[in-house]
Amino acid sequence: QVQLVESGGGLVQAGGSLSLSCAASGRTFSSYHVGWFRQAPGKEREFAAVISGGGGRRLYADSVKGRFTISRDNAKNLVYLQMNSLKPEDTAVYYCAAAASWSGRMYERLNYDYWGQGTQVTVSS
Repeated sequence: QVQLVESGGGLVQAGGSLSLSCAASGRTFSSYHVGWFRQAPGKEREFAAVISGGGGRRLYADSVKGRFTISRDNAKNLVYLQMNSLKPEDTAVYYCAAAASWSGRMYERLNYDYWGQGTQVTVSS
């Protein structure tokens, strides 16, 4: 069982930065791959980024590539999402999720076994 808690959301102006954190419980956290998804009002939850358990593999959605960076600190059971050059279209609730297995479809929600409650990110124009 893994419990995930996101933090770090807030209100920021376009062009600004925010850093999100995902804190996980469980002694086997390093064996889980962790992704960040986001859901804007009226839209489906979409993939943003994922990092493998050991941190050696990272994938990004095209919409955030070059602006967002995912990282993790397994000693602290934390995963981060550094978001730079934020745009109003980045406004969404951001969720972290943990997956026990790595597949070729880490951008799909069905691959993930555990989810956090989400943190709101609002980017004003």
